[in-house]
Amino acid sequence: MAGKDLQEQDRNSGPYDINSDENQNGSTHLNEPVNEESELEKLKAQWEDSKDKYLRKVAEFENFKRRNAKERLELIQTAGRDVITDMLDVLDDCDRAQKQLEASDDTTQIKEGIMLVFNKLRNTLMARGVKPMKTKHEEFNPDLHEAVTEIAVSTEELKGKVVDEIMKGYYLNDKLIRHAKVVVGK
Repeated sequence: MAGKDLQEQDRNSGPYDINSDENQNGSTHLNEPVNEESELEKLKAQWEDSKDKYLRKVAEFENFKRRNAKERLELIQTAGRDVITDMLDVLDDCDRAQKQLEASDDTTQIKEGIMLVFNKLRNTLMARGVKPMKTKHEEFNPDLHEAVTEIAVSTEELKGKVVDEIMKGYYLNDKLIRHAKVVVGK
């Protein structure tokens, strides 16, 4: 029994004894509750802060989307207004040409007036980025052309090429906006 007491005394009071109280064994301090409430409070505060930041970012993003949609709509409306304003000048010229048609029988003068109106219309559209597509005698391209019909051609050179143009194709700022309707040689 004396040996048993010595072993226990060695365990409690050896160089490994980390307690200042001799009556407690060396591992009791590990079982003491850590200040869990303060750590829990810190985590709750961090979570609340993160949640608040997240909600603010979501609201900020929603406002951005709403503002962006409104600006896009305004841009579309004002872009159309500019084109219409430019076209009103051509419409005024058409009205003047119509009055000349009704008042005059001079076909040469009427023809010149109408050609001026057509040229002004083309120039107005070209100033806005509209370009006609060149199709005649070009290789048929289904990405650009819509074949209305095929006709037999006399020369081998015209096979697979556009022989006639039924309706012009157009580009707007180098982007296709209308396919050309064409007749293709076979």
